[in-house]
Amino acid sequence: MEFFKAILLGIIQGLTEFLPVSSSGHLVIGSELLNFNDPGIAFEVFLHVGTLLAVVIAFRTDLLHMVRSLFSTPAQRKDDAELQRSFLWNIYIILATLPAVFVGLFLKDSIEHFFSNILVTFTMLAVTGCIMLLTTKLKKQKGQINGTRSLWMGVAQAMAILPGLSRSGSTIFTGMALGVHRETAARFSFIMSIPAILGAAVLQVSELVAAPPSSSEMWHVMVGTAASLVSGYFAIILLMRFVRRGQLHWFGYYCLCLSFVGFSWYALQ
Repeated sequence: MEFFKAILLGIIQGLTEFLPVSSSGHLVIGSELLNFNDPGIAFEVFLHVGTLLAVVIAFRTDLLHMVRSLFSTPAQRKDDAELQRSFLWNIYIILATLPAVFVGLFLKDSIEHFFSNILVTFTMLAVTGCIMLLTTKLKKQKGQINGTRSLWMGVAQAMAILPGLSRSGSTIFTGMALGVHRETAARFSFIMSIPAILGAAVLQVSELVAAPPSSSEMWHVMVGTAASLVSGYFAIILLMRFVRRGQLHWFGYYCLCLSFVGFSWYALQ
């Protein structure tokens, strides 16, 4: 693995993991363009670790409240609305994670072949673009997360295992479509990504143990991890600004343009 490729793929992972443009789709395209189709299990696992750290740092206050609420009593939560909300979010995160767990355990092998078909990636990028454009048609809602809404956002997250279909875009759009306030939907989307990202890394641990990186490869792994952490944190801050301003549709134009360019490039090969 070359040094600059490690940095570039780390930046791609960090930016696209949270921006509604699909990290898996960009990694498929990036690997294709860089002629780098096998970055290695260690590299993939640590890229996920980098983005996981980014979301933990960005939402550390919310996460600390959620952890604190687990050690509170019902009486304490009754007198503290913020504590009660944080406690319920722990339950909702579990509900939102269940669909992804099901897909990861039972459908992973069936879905993996989609990653070798770049046409699937371009198609799903077009789908992502369309749902981002549709966010402008959704009325401004003020609803909160509940059990049903969190479960449906989890279904959207599970579907986003397909390359080119954005996890953040799908989950935020689903939350908004169900009446959740857009900033609340975005915050919940980021936090619900923690068990999903962690689960994706855990599923690859056995392969990592079986084929650990060499000392020279480890340097590139650490560089890529740092790149994904920094770019991931930047992407979170950037997306929250777009969400507050109701400007998610700009990502839709980007995805549609990328999809069009991708199909055109493929047709000329």
